Amino acid sequence: MPNIALLIEYDGTNYAGWQFQPNAISIQEVIEKTLQNLYNTKVSIISAGRTDAGVHSYGQVANFKIENNPIPIEKIPKAINSLLNPDIRVLNANYVPDDFNARYSAIAREYIYKISTKYSVFERNYCHCVPYKIDIDKLFEIATVFIGSHNFTSFSKNNPDTKSYICNVEHSFWEKADEHHYCFTIKANRFVYGMVRTIIGTMIDYARGYKSKEIIVSALNNLSRNNISALAPPSGLYLYKIYYPNEIFSTTGSE
Repeated sequence: MPNIALLIEYDGTNYAGWQFQPNAISIQEVIEKTLQNLYNTKVSIISAGRTDAGVHSYGQVANFKIENNPIPIEKIPKAINSLLNPDIRVLNANYVPDDFNARYSAIAREYIYKISTKYSVFERNYCHCVPYKIDIDKLFEIATVFIGSHNFTSFSKNNPDTKSYICNVEHSFWEKADEHHYCFTIKANRFVYGMVRTIIGTMIDYARGYKSKEIIVSALNNLSRNNISALAPPSGLYLYKIYYPNEIFSTTGSE
């Protein structure tokens, strides 16, 4: 049975997140219904990550198996996109090995987070317009604290399904885009629930002078959520890229 991987971008503003929800529209639901209409059979997809409501993606990866695929692989993105909502788009498709699993085959994930120090009604769904003064130098400085292997219990939300909160962060840094816009990049072998947005909230608290560096470093060791910062809004968060041992997409199958 062919195993097909999809590279997907989406604007998460109008969705209850990636994962299927019983009382709200999710991105997973929209894509599965689209595939069902395309293939005239029930299709279940597996994603590399379950983004929250309002979170966006440049590079979500999902895979599905289909008993009969009459569509040439290079035409699958166009076929799916012709039926999809305009805020979800399949960028590429390719056949992958039978044992490929978008979630469990991944070796790293990369997120970016966008903030602006100036409010714009046109950007409010796509970045965090920080409503108070922050020290940008301190924001840049604190990012390096999270590099390495740590237990991120203090920088996450409780999830009964999470067996381990240890994640190895490969890089964590801020970049200046222009006078008012800044972008944070974080790459790790895995992430736990709420981790990126809690880290962002913590860094902003530090840049506001609300938390000390010592408290943040201590939180990486004490494994308590008692002093957790508020999660940064989902609007600024983007799932940027999923990494696998071998490149699974090429120009074949791209639109």
